[in-house]
Amino acid sequence: MSGPSPSPAAPAVPAAPFLRRLLDLLADDAPAEALGAVSSEARAAGVRADELAEVEKAVATALRIRGALRQHRRRELQLTALFDTAGDLAASRDLDDVLNAIVRRARMLLGTDTAYLTLPDEEAGDTYMRVTDGSVSTVFQRLRLELGEGLGGLVAQTASPYATPDYGTDERFRHTRNINAGVLAEGLVAILGVPLLLGSSRGGTGKVIGVLFAADRAPRVFGPDEVALLCSLAAHAAIAIDTARALADTRAALDELAGANAELAGANAAVREHSAAMRRAEESHDRLTDLVLRGRDVKDVAAAVAGLLNSPLTIHDPGGRPLAAVRPDGAGFAADSMDAGWLAETAEESRAGARAVHRGGRVICAVLAGQELLAGLVLHRREPLDDSDRRLFERASVVTGLLLLIRRTVAETENRIRGELIGDLLSGAERDPAGLAERGRRLGIDLDRPHLVLVAEAGARERLASAAMRYLFGGDIRGVSAEHAGKVVLLIECGADGTAEGQSADGVRPGAGEAARAAAAQLGQLVQAPVTVAATGPARGPRELAAACREATRCLRAMRALGRTGQGACVDELGFLGVVLGDAQDVDGFVDATLGPLLRYDEKRGTHLVRTLAAYFGAGGSLIRAKDELHVHVNTVVQRLDRIQVLLGRDWNEPDRALELQLALRLHGLSGG
Repeated sequence: MSGPSPSPAAPAVPAAPFLRRLLDLLADDAPAEALGAVSSEARAAGVRADELAEVEKAVATALRIRGALRQHRRRELQLTALFDTAGDLAASRDLDDVLNAIVRRARMLLGTDTAYLTLPDEEAGDTYMRVTDGSVSTVFQRLRLELGEGLGGLVAQTASPYATPDYGTDERFRHTRNINAGVLAEGLVAILGVPLLLGSSRGGTGKVIGVLFAADRAPRVFGPDEVALLCSLAAHAAIAIDTARALADTRAALDELAGANAELAGANAAVREHSAAMRRAEESHDRLTDLVLRGRDVKDVAAAVAGLLNSPLTIHDPGGRPLAAVRPDGAGFAADSMDAGWLAETAEESRAGARAVHRGGRVICAVLAGQELLAGLVLHRREPLDDSDRRLFERASVVTGLLLLIRRTVAETENRIRGELIGDLLSGAERDPAGLAERGRRLGIDLDRPHLVLVAEAGARERLASAAMRYLFGGDIRGVSAEHAGKVVLLIECGADGTAEGQSADGVRPGAGEAARAAAAQLGQLVQAPVTVAATGPARGPRELAAACREATRCLRAMRALGRTGQGACVDELGFLGVVLGDAQDVDGFVDATLGPLLRYDEKRGTHLVRTLAAYFGAGGSLIRAKDELHVHVNTVVQRLDRIQVLLGRDWNEPDRALELQLALRLHGLSGG
C-alpha cells in the first residue's frame, strides 16, 4: 500500500490587489506609513519574489508622488494667500481691517505659530504692538520697544530684514528686561522681522513706518524665499498704511476747506484737484491690484502704467534684457537691451532711497524682493513725475515684483518636477524609453523633438542649479534643467536646423556652440563665478539625449584640460580632441560618429569602404600604393573613394577631417573592428 500523496503547493498570490490598494491609499491621501505597509502586507501574503519587487518599486513611486502632491498643495496655499491679501487691500479702505488681513496672511503663508506688526509712536518716541495673530500673552501684546532694542528695534533702525533661529541666544540684538519678558511669556524662539518702508524727501533714505514679524515657538531657520515673501507682504502693508493716511488727510483737508469755503472761494479749485488726484490714485491702485487677482503678466502691468502716465515704459531683467515694452496706446515695441552696470547702479540708488529716480530722460524704479533685484521699471520721459504719479509708478514696481515672484515660484515648482524626469532619463534611458517619453508628454516636454544638450559646471555648485532655472525663466527659453552627477544639465528645444528656441540679444537663434557661450556668460553673471558649459546636439528621444549628455560631459572634461574654464563650446568645435582629452571612455561612440556611415554601408552591402579608406591614408594618399595594398584595380579604388565622399561629405579629405578619420580608423582597428 502506497503512502499518502503530498499536498499540492499553495498557489502564488498575485500582486495586482496590492497595487490597486496602493492607488486607493494614494487617492485617499493616506499617510506615508500606510503606503509603506503595502509591501509588508504583500510579503506576508506570499507574493512571488519578482512581483514583490515590483510592488516595492510601486510603493517607492507612490511615496514620491505623495511628496510632490503635498508640495503642490503648499504652493497653492501660498499663492492663494497672496491673492487673498491683494483682494482684501482692494476691497477695504479701513486700516485695521487691512493690517489684520496682512498679519493673518503672513502667519498662514509662512506657517508660523504667530505673526505681528509694530508701528512707531512719534509722541512717545518708541514703537508699540499694533496687530497680532496667534498671540496668547497679554504681556506680549502690550509690549513697547525703544529704537535699536531687540530684533524689531534693529530692523527699524537699519531698515533691513533680520531673522534668528533662536532669539534668546542670539547676541546680535540688544536684549532688555521687558522684551525678554514678553518673548518668554509668548514662548517665542525663532523670529523673522522685515521693515515697512516709504520714500522720504529727495536725497534722503527710506522711512521705516513699521515692522512686520513672523515667529515660531521652536527653533527654525527662515530661508531666503520666506524672507522675500514676507518683504512683499510688508510692501503691501506700507502701501495700505500710506493710502489710508492719505485718505484720512484728504478727508481732514476737505472738512477744513468746507468750513472755510465762504471765506476762501478760491480754495474750491484746489479741493477738486486734490480730490481728483486721490480718486485717480485709488483707481490706479485698484486697477493694478485687479491685474494681480486675475493672474495677469508683467506686460499687462506695463501697458496699464504706460497708459496712466502717458509715456512709453519698459521692464528689464537684472541683466538689462527687456521683459516688456509698451507705448501709451498699449502697442508693444522692440526695446533695446540696457547696460547691466548702469541699470544695477541706478536700481541701487532707487533701492537705497526707497523711491523712483530720474536720470537722463528716464525714470527708473527698482523691483525688489527683499534685497534681491528682480527687475527695473523704466519710464521714458524727460519731465520728472509729480508726487502722485511717482507714488503710482512706485506701486507699480511692487505689483511687478509680486507677479515676478509668483511666476518664479510656479516655474521653480514645474522645473523641479520636470528635473526628476531628466534625472531618470540620464540615469536609465535604456530601461523604459517609451515610459520616459510618455512622462515627458504629460509634463509638457516632448522628448521626441530635437533638443540641444548643455552640461555646465562651476566652483559655486550650490548656486548653479538655481541660476540655471533663472536663466531659462528670465530668457523665455523653452527648456528644462536638472542636477546630475555633480553638474547641471539643460535640455533646450531647438529647430530642425539645430538652432535653439528663444533668441539671443541680437535676435539670432544660436546653434550648439553659440548656445553654450551664451549660457556660460549669463550663468556666470548669475552665479558671480566662472561657469564652463559644453553643448552638443540636436538629439531626440531618451536614448539619444542620454548619449548626448555623456558626449557633452566628455567635451566638458576636454575643455577643463585645455584650460577653457568659464567658456562655452560644443562637441563639433573640439572634434577629436574631445576624445583624446575628454577621458575617451566611449571610444565606440566616437568611432560610430566619425565612421558610422561607412561601417553601416559595408555591413549592409558587404563592401570594403572602411578598409579602402585605411589603405588610402596608409599609402599617404597614393592611389597606386593603395590599389597594391588592396589587390584591386586603381579604378576600383577611385570608385570606392567616390562612394566615401558621398557618404562622408566633400570635406572628408580636408586636413582636420582627415585627422579625425585616421584617429577613428586607428581606434577601430585597435578595438578589433
